[in-house]
Amino acid sequence: MKRYTLSIIFILTITCCIGAAFFLFYGTLPSSETVAELSGMKTSVSSYIAIAYKTGEEIMAYTEKEIKQAVDALEEKESALVMESPERVTVSEGFFYQPITEDVKQRIYGLSYKENCTVPYEDLNYVGVLYVDFQGETRIGELVCNKGIAKDLAEIFKELYENRYPIDKIRLVDEYGADDDLSCLDDNTSCFNFRVVGGTNNLSKHALGLAVDINPFYNPYVTYPNGVERISPPGSEPYGDRSADFPHKIDYEDLCYRLFTAHGFTWGGDWKSLKDYQHFQKELK
Repeated sequence: MKRYTLSIIFILTITCCIGAAFFLFYGTLPSSETVAELSGMKTSVSSYIAIAYKTGEEIMAYTEKEIKQAVDALEEKESALVMESPERVTVSEGFFYQPITEDVKQRIYGLSYKENCTVPYEDLNYVGVLYVDFQGETRIGELVCNKGIAKDLAEIFKELYENRYPIDKIRLVDEYGADDDLSCLDDNTSCFNFRVVGGTNNLSKHALGLAVDINPFYNPYVTYPNGVERISPPGSEPYGDRSADFPHKIDYEDLCYRLFTAHGFTWGGDWKSLKDYQHFQKELK
C-alpha cells in the first residue's frame, strides 16, 4: 500500500512539473495525452522546455513561485543524475568524488572547459556533496576540481553540512555560461573554471581546479585600481566592510575558514595588495 501511494505521488508530481514547464515557456498547458507521453520519458529539463515551447492548449493560472518550484525540482533531480564511475570514492552518504565522466565532459566542454584548456580531463574530478541552503533545506551540490583536492573538498563540505553551515548555492559555473561574474552575483559556490585572473593574462587557480569561492556575494573581491576601492560583485559593497556584523561572513572564527586552512588551503582574505574573502586555494606538492 505504501509503495502504491508513493507511486501515485510521483506521477502527480511529474505531471505538475511538466505542466509548469509548459506554462512557463509557452503560457499554456499540454494535453493529457502529451503529459502521459512525457511522464514515461527519461529526459532532461531542456527537453521538457523544447517540447513545451511548441505545444499547449489551455491557459491556467500558475503563480511564479509554483513554476519556479516545479522547474527547480526538475533541475535538482537532473543534477543528481551523474554517471557513476567505477573509480568513485564515497566519503560518506551524499559525499563522493570520481574522475570526470562523459556526461560531465559534455556539460563543461566549451564553457568552463574551454577549447584551449591545457588541463587534461584526467587531472580533474567531479565532487558530489550535500549542503544546507539559506532556507535551512538540504540540497545537492556539485563541483569540478583538481583531483589533488577532491578528497579535501568532499571531507570539508561533509563537515560543513553536518554542522549545518549555510551555503546559498553549489552549482557548476557552467550553469552561468562559465561567467564568473554572473556566478558570484548569484552567490554561487564553485571551483573549476579555465580562465585568467581579471585584468591580467595569468591563469587563475580556478583554471587548475585548485581554488574554491564560498558564498561570494557576502564575501566579495576587493581591489584598489589606481588607489580606488572596487568591490565585486555589484551590490556586495556593504559586505566589503569586514568590521561589520552580518550573516555568512568568512573570518578567522568562521567554521569554513577553520576547515579549509586545516586542510592546507590559504585564504584570499589574508592577501595584502587585495582581498578575496570568498577564495580558498591550495598548492599541490
